[in-house]
Amino acid sequence: MARQISRSWEGRTSRRLRKKIEMLFAHLKRILKLDRLRLRGQNGARDEFILAATAQNLRKMAKLIPMPTPRLA
Repeated sequence: MARQISRSWEGRTSRRLRKKIEMLFAHLKRILKLDRLRLRGQNGARDEFILAATAQNLRKMAKLIPMPTPRLA
């Protein structure tokens, strides 16, 4: 049954969407060093994760803004 679901259109769509999310988590873990949460408790872990996700989004937004070209006088 699992093979039948994986071959369906919904299964392919699910895999594609899951891959996007998994790549974001891999980036958080590898690049932003979120392999271990340093703050204690549920609130601390949530706050640390929100900060890391915000940093990731800011990096993404910075790539979208074109850099101004320097003017030579």
